[in-house]
Amino acid sequence: MSFLRRRSAATPAGPDFDVLAMDPGDWPGVLGAGLLPAPDGSCQGVLLRYDLFGGRGPAMVIGNLPEGSPARDLGDTEVPFEVAQLLAALENKEDIRVTGTEEVPVMHEGNLLIVRRIRCSEGRIACVQFDRSDGVLVTIASWDRPITDELYQLLKPLPAEMFHQ
Repeated sequence: MSFLRRRSAATPAGPDFDVLAMDPGDWPGVLGAGLLPAPDGSCQGVLLRYDLFGGRGPAMVIGNLPEGSPARDLGDTEVPFEVAQLLAALENKEDIRVTGTEEVPVMHEGNLLIVRRIRCSEGRIACVQFDRSDGVLVTIASWDRPITDELYQLLKPLPAEMFHQ
């Protein structure tokens, strides 16, 4: 997808893990998906960009990054990859950094998630992260829209086959 800046010409075959996201059929706007390729062609992550306003700006980006994905390697104040992709999609070139985190418990399908709310120097960014039991890091980033507990109830596993080419 155009919102991802690929560093390599390799196109990954698709993830070997299910993706936790909102079902495209449940989303009333435009949805874009992108795969992060490793040099060997394996999939190092899946990012979904949900655009509620039909091309007038993304509502949110949801990323699923497995263990070992280079997009997970960040410094203490670096914003998550999904926040950087959201800012790139918005053509926002401000220097934004992480200013703090807090952990909050959230229920999802009868399971307790420990969600990290990430505070950024730009107050219009809302960002949360949580680790799945299979080692995949899920990050949700939105611009000028809060991330509420109701959002977690909309998340469901989408099969890996959905993202294979």
